Amino acid sequence: MSEKQLFDLTGQVAIVTGTSRGLGQYLAMALAKAGADLVLTSRDKESLAPFEAEIKALGRRCISLALDVRDYGSIQQMAADAEAAFGQIHILVNNAGCNVRKPALEVTWDDWNLVLETNLRGSFFVAQALAKGMIEKKYGRIINIGSVTSVFGAAGLGPYCASRGGVKQMTMSLADDWGPHGINVNCLAPGWFKTAQNQVMYENKEWVEYIVDRIPLKRPGQPHDLDGAVVFLASQASEYVTGQTLLVDGGISTGAMRATVKK
Repeated sequence: MSEKQLFDLTGQVAIVTGTSRGLGQYLAMALAKAGADLVLTSRDKESLAPFEAEIKALGRRCISLALDVRDYGSIQQMAADAEAAFGQIHILVNNAGCNVRKPALEVTWDDWNLVLETNLRGSFFVAQALAKGMIEKKYGRIINIGSVTSVFGAAGLGPYCASRGGVKQMTMSLADDWGPHGINVNCLAPGWFKTAQNQVMYENKEWVEYIVDRIPLKRPGQPHDLDGAVVFLASQASEYVTGQTLLVDGGISTGAMRATVKK
């Protein structure tokens, strides 16, 4: 197999959850450019129409499906509809997620449930629903989207850190469970990327300066920085890689400290 073929996704079908905005769209576009046909999902199916058109403009097949990852019935329906439309699903990118930023003493019961049910429980049951078909075909690539907070904590992000740490651990468990069936399960963990979900934080120049100073590559992530990683984990190039967490974070997880402390 040539080097180019290792990363070629032509003829494969990928589901990317949470593609109405943000990193989900960039991940889906990277897979489409590598040759994959796409299933896009969002709670609001109609919101996907413009992005679906972009994918089709590349010459790829693409459908949009409604999905609420907090609703078991919605997950089952999405999986059934995707398989009915395309037959075999080769790749799943579990991207749908949310966050609640509050000091730990202010986090409510409902805040906790919202974040954990979306990011962790939702990812598990979407993976479970699609793995059934993958097991029958003896092939699958599942990419759970984690975060740099999968490996370290941050104040004000209690439920989110718990959910992303859980995604990392869940990934290893599923890799062990489904590896014998030809399914690779990995976690793609972005560092600090500006998205609609965290845009308010990037409006604080002092915070941005602090974060950039701790990143060895001295800049926040740009969406295209994830392209190579997601295609790698979705392709034959990662055939012997499973149960791993791939951090794409500019090196901030090294624990780098600020060079100087400003008073």
